[in-house]
Amino acid sequence: MNLIQNTVFPQLITQWYEINKRFLPWRQTRDPYSIWVSEIILQQTRIEQGMEYYLNFIAAFPDVQSLAAVSEEAVLSVWKGLGYYSRARNMHHTARRVVQNFNGIFPATYNDLIGLKGIGPYTAAAIASICNNEAIPVVDGNVIRVFSRIFGFMDVVGSSTGYRKVFEKSAGYIKYSEPGTYNQAVMEFGALQCKPRQPLCDQCLFQKSCYALMHNLVEQLPQPAKSILKKERFFHYFLITHPEKGILMQKRGAGDIWQNLWELPLVESGKLRPIEEVIESSGLEGEGNLIRQFSFTDHKHILTHQLIRARIFVLPKAKLRSDPLPPLTWQKDPLKNKLPLPRLIDKYLKRVQDESERIK
Repeated sequence: MNLIQNTVFPQLITQWYEINKRFLPWRQTRDPYSIWVSEIILQQTRIEQGMEYYLNFIAAFPDVQSLAAVSEEAVLSVWKGLGYYSRARNMHHTARRVVQNFNGIFPATYNDLIGLKGIGPYTAAAIASICNNEAIPVVDGNVIRVFSRIFGFMDVVGSSTGYRKVFEKSAGYIKYSEPGTYNQAVMEFGALQCKPRQPLCDQCLFQKSCYALMHNLVEQLPQPAKSILKKERFFHYFLITHPEKGILMQKRGAGDIWQNLWELPLVESGKLRPIEEVIESSGLEGEGNLIRQFSFTDHKHILTHQLIRARIFVLPKAKLRSDPLPPLTWQKDPLKNKLPLPRLIDKYLKRVQDESERIK
């Protein structure tokens, strides 16, 4: 079976897809807004986790007009816990631009989509092929893995040469099939069959033509990119509560991780330090000794390019001299009020809440 010289590949992979595809809610529509929401949520997110967020997001913002009409904080609240919050901010920005420039109708053509914030070639190709039948191939990690193994592409993942080879090869096939179905088929094949680890080669319809299988290179292809050294940061947080006012918190600013999310009072330093060394830098002014009674726990939070080591000090007896100065402010029941929080802080406050309820 010569996959290079004929149209066998698109025929076989779309047939496989029709038999093996998973039932996913965004596959039941050709609405470009819904497809866009699913594609953005599934960036850096497993389908199992993304499914709930997709359903919640569509329930909260069923169309682009409703998304554009709310505040950024309302969008971040629905997004809370999913991470990569710039995706949510970009979606909010794009929704407002669509309302302003496209009369509230979400575009479906590649040329219109590629100019919107947060939409790159992959997302634009996915939406345009599914919703507008444009024959533009998608190239993501699943597609690169399928093509690298079957056709023996030796390029490193993330290289421009490797991307171009996969794109050009797939572009030669997509025209022989329904574009949206073809693109989804290749991605689904990479997710379910040609998996990163323990691919199902013994059940593969391409096993007699797969370069990697025939040359014992399945585990080596595609060639991985060099791992990126994560920047290590050290955060010291202070949990201070007031029986009527709630929890002392601050909103993070622009230019760093977790932009516009709420966190506890923070001191960052070059390593984790004892409370005596960081309390003076906190800006907290108390009546008497703020740290006459305290406890702390250490936490690790992994981001794409950063490793956060956090030490959270609990100050149950701390009393502030006056109302805190900005950016510090009291927040009444941030969990119940769905205040947008970094996952690290969200998980910690939920644990504190659960422990408090158990004691009661």
